[in-house]
Amino acid sequence: MNGTVDLASSYPVLGVFLTILWVFLWIVWLIVLFRVIADIVRDDSMSGGGKAGWMVFVVVLPFLGVFVYVLARGRGMGARETRHARVQKEEFDSYIRETAHGDGTSDVDDLARLSEIHDRGGLSDEEFQQAKEKILH
Repeated sequence: MNGTVDLASSYPVLGVFLTILWVFLWIVWLIVLFRVIADIVRDDSMSGGGKAGWMVFVVVLPFLGVFVYVLARGRGMGARETRHARVQKEEFDSYIRETAHGDGTSDVDDLARLSEIHDRGGLSDEEFQQAKEKILH
């Protein structure tokens, strides 16, 4: 033997499959671990001491800690994730509404334009009052 190894012939297909399987399971494990850590940090119903205890348990004994956490608090993980997503969406929608409303005109500019239209006779007194109240509220 000359000391060279032909990797393609010395690494069987089953070995490749098992390697891919182990890498996949390792990635899934990391995803579950970080989801549990994120759930611990985000949970507003848990006290600081409870969060610290779960974090120590998950970090010191990761496999056991994650499995016990999922058994003990896993039922609410989906609800907490949904609530967090809903709050993020509401904040984003609120930001969009505020940004869209701030199109460079202020209420003073809108009232000045409205007054000009009223003075030219484009609006009746009642329409002017309704539009003015809409701008001010």
